[in-house]
Amino acid sequence: MAALAGRVSVLLALAFVCPACTSLASGPDWTGGGLETLGPQRAAEREAIEERERQRIARLPTRIGARHILVMHQRSQQRPEDVNRTRDEAKKKAQDCLRALRSGAAWESVVGECSDEPGAAERGGDLGAFERGAMVKAFSDAAFELQVKEISEVVETAYGFHIIQRTE
Repeated sequence: MAALAGRVSVLLALAFVCPACTSLASGPDWTGGGLETLGPQRAAEREAIEERERQRIARLPTRIGARHILVMHQRSQQRPEDVNRTRDEAKKKAQDCLRALRSGAAWESVVGECSDEPGAAERGGDLGAFERGAMVKAFSDAAFELQVKEISEVVETAYGFHIIQRTE
């Protein structure tokens, strides 16, 4: 009897993790119908979630415009030699810059004070238009979720901490 209970537990766990794997439960109905109903229910839930995600992605634009502020640290990729702050210091600075923007500071002045990207102040951090996937994933995901004129939370990439504003 203990062996049967163990097999039922394993099959139920397998059905929860991998609904398609319920076909492994061949032979007698070890669960009294539970396994057969759990598998299709999970598959239907998974299909519904996947469909909602496909619809959400289909509504997102494929090309947007954005500008950003980049606060770098010692381990940032492509950092200028004069950037020596720690990661924690960079994160705090980015959060302070975001607070300034949300308190009404002009984007251009915050870019000039905060961004470590060479040339960012002259162009206001403008990146122009770009397609989904053209930027690193975390940046692209955050930018494409924004509405026009909306400002992101602080986003971390291998380049440092970004504050992104969608422009188109």
